[in-house]
Amino acid sequence: MQISLQKVSSFLLTTLLTFSLAGCRTATSTAPSQSTNTSDSADTTSVASTPQEINETPMPEPSAEEKAKAAQNRQMGLEYRGQGRYKEAIAALQEAVTLDPQNLSGQVILGWTLHLDGQAENAIDVLQRALDQDDNHVPALNALGIVYLVDGQLDAAVETHTQAIALKPDNEIGYYNLSLAYHRLQEYDQAIDHAEQATVLEPGNPHPWVALALAQWDSQATEAAQQTYQQAVALDSQYRESWFLDHLRQAGFSPEQIQKTEAIRRAS
Repeated sequence: MQISLQKVSSFLLTTLLTFSLAGCRTATSTAPSQSTNTSDSADTTSVASTPQEINETPMPEPSAEEKAKAAQNRQMGLEYRGQGRYKEAIAALQEAVTLDPQNLSGQVILGWTLHLDGQAENAIDVLQRALDQDDNHVPALNALGIVYLVDGQLDAAVETHTQAIALKPDNEIGYYNLSLAYHRLQEYDQAIDHAEQATVLEPGNPHPWVALALAQWDSQATEAAQQTYQQAVALDSQYRESWFLDHLRQAGFSPEQIQKTEAIRRAS
């Protein structure tokens, strides 16, 4: 059986790709979540003899030709990624970042693609470079937080997503992933609070309902968990099927969380 991309990862892929493609279109015309593209950002060099004497060397402005070529490479990279050709996608996206290192969307797309290819350490490096250029870039924070979550760096995931929702209070990605992180940290009240907020922000997405049911289940509110899980079933009847739960790995769930979700499914 095949699972549609939209159902597989509406939070981790669909929302992020929506931002990313929007960023690409902007980059093409002139120029997250996750949103957009990634890269090897050029480091900002600073020379300082005293705290008052700080001189940052500005990053060179890419030419119009370089920006256009970078946009083409980003589009090519996204096409390769859609075909599962991650190595070729990464090469194209890296070239885009080299050509246009100021395009933060390009860096986020690169970092996210490295994450999809299982290169967590490289993904973190790229996304951190994007944040070195703008530490308030929400798509980069969303992407980095997810990488941390999937890699098991839970404290870092919490810190990163907390910053993201502080900057963008309607950031459903941040709330959803905070719920999963807090659940794994066994902070169930926090997990419930953040999952509830995600359901408010994205009521038509089953993932936050499943996350909420999971947190309720482990907080001993088993009846509430079963009722909440039925909300996910109402949105997608495939949640009645055991085999369907495997796709939750792509939505940020750990293997242990998927096993507990299966227990909720059986009880419901």
